[in-house]
Amino acid sequence: MSGPQHRTLLNLAVAGSALLALAGGAAFWYAAERGAQAPAPAGTRVTVNATSCTPNEITVPGGTRSFEIVNASDRPIEWEILDGVLVVAERENIAPGFHQIMTVSLSPGDYDITCGLLSNPRGTLHVTPSHEASAAAAEVTLKKFLGPLSEYRVYLVLESRKAVRAAEALRDAIAAGDLEAARSAWEAARIPYRHLEPLAMRLSDLENRIDPNAAYLAGREADPAFTGYHRIEYGLFAQDSLAGLGPLSDQLVQDLGTLSERLKAMTLDPALLVSLPGAMAGQLAQAQIPGGEDAYARNDLPEFAASLAGIGKITGLLRGVLEDVDPALDAEIGTALTRADTALAALKTDGSFPAYDRVSAAQRQDLAQALSGLQASLDKMQPVIGMN
Repeated sequence: MSGPQHRTLLNLAVAGSALLALAGGAAFWYAAERGAQAPAPAGTRVTVNATSCTPNEITVPGGTRSFEIVNASDRPIEWEILDGVLVVAERENIAPGFHQIMTVSLSPGDYDITCGLLSNPRGTLHVTPSHEASAAAAEVTLKKFLGPLSEYRVYLVLESRKAVRAAEALRDAIAAGDLEAARSAWEAARIPYRHLEPLAMRLSDLENRIDPNAAYLAGREADPAFTGYHRIEYGLFAQDSLAGLGPLSDQLVQDLGTLSERLKAMTLDPALLVSLPGAMAGQLAQAQIPGGEDAYARNDLPEFAASLAGIGKITGLLRGVLEDVDPALDAEIGTALTRADTALAALKTDGSFPAYDRVSAAQRQDLAQALSGLQASLDKMQPVIGMN
């Protein structure tokens, strides 16, 4: 074909491509606008763009407050409230053009807020005194929690030691040049860390070295801040190589040692303990189960089981306080825990978990719903045992 007819077809093809591009852009704009213009609940709306938050400075009275986080950037984001290096509350994996609601109990004081990428400047959250915050503080009865707090501290010490030893085994396998042994050691090393994660993930400075996700870094896998477990995972499972992993494994051992010392010295209080299991269940349901956490090893299901065990440990301690106060809620939480365990166990094949890319979207949704139900039940503990 040649001449005018050929040129006509070529022009039509170019025009069609342009229309497709415009349609794609319009779809993204619509999604972003829909997220940005969705009706806000009673609370504070925070819009996160590529480089900052709007507003970047927020003032709210103390007590239970809601925030609507709108992602106006073109990358998945996380939004955190930080008290120093301690994560007070967070929402992860908010897709471009979408929004999530976060409700949190806040004591008076000044907090940092993260704004998308970890490299972006942080904002400020001012929480002013209020009658609600004063009443919440007055209702905390420490005596009921002395046993649970002491036992959880022992658990943290033991599991953090296991995490260090497992990381040392990983380091040794890498140093020996044994790829398969290093892969097995990496999978084993994740388990004690997941037991610790309900509290460990709140130490933002260490979490950002031990467990950063490449999706939250500007340079993704090439970013210098991509370190810790997932950087080693990337080398072992995506690159099939041990190259460059020696220094990374040394640093992981060192950082886990620091984590162990920090957890041992950390001040634990009833309000913190009550908040941990529900927050972790929500993190699993909303951020980890839908898309997975181990992008290269696909070892997610054993890790989810370890996270559920960590949730179960804290919940078991708290139920000792709850059972005499609200037996019905205690039973509800027991049922929700069983439902979550059952949903996870149902994914096993011949007694073992499959790789996560073999888990269907429907199966992931069922598991996420079980964890969301668990979160809803766990969050009911706060007003019942005096933490709200």
